[in-house]
Amino acid sequence: MAQNIEYSFEDIRKHNDRNSTWIVINDDIYDVTDFLNEHPGGEEVLLEQAGKDASENFEDVGHSSDARELMVKYKIGTLVASERKPEIRKKADPASWGENTDSSQSSFKSWILPIALGLLATVVYRVYFMS
Repeated sequence: MAQNIEYSFEDIRKHNDRNSTWIVINDDIYDVTDFLNEHPGGEEVLLEQAGKDASENFEDVGHSSDARELMVKYKIGTLVASERKPEIRKKADPASWGENTDSSQSSFKSWILPIALGLLATVVYRVYFMS
């Protein structure tokens, strides 16, 4: 298994059918031809992504850590550096759990406005209707 070989999208696009099925996930290239019949979602799911970057779809589904471990055996290389996208954090990346991220801070900020409006509505109600 040669995992340090780099391929371009020109190479990858040629492998877009059930005879040879390559997909790109987070800049790594996987030959999933032998996995088509085993994929829990059915072979159609993989064939739709054949020869393409399936990173977003893969992450959106929320694959388990077992699925991510299984991927290692199908990895055949990486995308050439000039065609890589900026790194996207994996949703199920345990290394990122517990980090103080911008999303957790913005989530906190999203509660401030509704609470403030609720308090304001309470004060207004008491002033006008309880007097």
